[in-house]
Amino acid sequence: MASGIDATAGQRRPDDTPQRVVGSDGTGALVVVPTFNERDNLPVIVERLQAALPGAHVLVVDDSSPDGTGDVADELARADEAGRVHVMHRVDKDGLGKAYLAGFAWGLGRDYPVIVEMDADGSHAPEQLHRLFDELNDGADLVIGSRYVPGGKLVNWPKRREILSRGANTYARLALGASVHDITAGFRAYRRIVLEKIALDTVESAGYCFQIDLAWRTVRAGFDVREVPITFTEREIGVSKMSGGVMSEAFTMVARWGIQSRLERWGLVGTR
Repeated sequence: MASGIDATAGQRRPDDTPQRVVGSDGTGALVVVPTFNERDNLPVIVERLQAALPGAHVLVVDDSSPDGTGDVADELARADEAGRVHVMHRVDKDGLGKAYLAGFAWGLGRDYPVIVEMDADGSHAPEQLHRLFDELNDGADLVIGSRYVPGGKLVNWPKRREILSRGANTYARLALGASVHDITAGFRAYRRIVLEKIALDTVESAGYCFQIDLAWRTVRAGFDVREVPITFTEREIGVSKMSGGVMSEAFTMVARWGIQSRLERWGLVGTR
């Protein structure tokens, strides 16, 4: 039985017809994995994903990694006789958000009922995707793997990063009036109807803020958003792509959305 925390209690799905959308082996799901300089991590995470969910498909979206990650991805795709590993090569490195949007468009164009976000560095455990899928099959529209609900854990994460992350989540929740505990999380599963309805072509955020943007759009659209606890493990290989510019973008855009939301609620401007 599903036991996720409902971040949108009292709201109903726009179509109001919960249905099973993903199989116990991951059939029906496309896992989008953006990469930039992850050649050592990628084979490990793909192997773990295939072992945990042999029916799921994976799309590696590589932004012309200079370390040859794209070539590694191509090798993984060629070696996959079932044809469940796919690769998208992008010319420019223009942000995590743009990579995900490209992956979403690819998946929507091929009629996957469920589309997943997951990091390539091992921070997100493919073995925990079952928790997200259980909630989708119970009627949720977006399920977030949360570090900050009861049962969520952080392993080997630098204290400075944890403080920044918790602070960013608190700031976003207060600014937006959202009840999502881990609105910056990048381990999440969407029903395709969500991505079809939240106007992805108007998304401007590119980096860290992208996760807040999509979760906020989903909440505002009235979809059923839930969180399940996960264990988040700091990468063992490579370095984080987080930067000061990415954090600045998040701070500024969240403030703008919060002001816009209040003006709409007070009837001073129209809804976007």
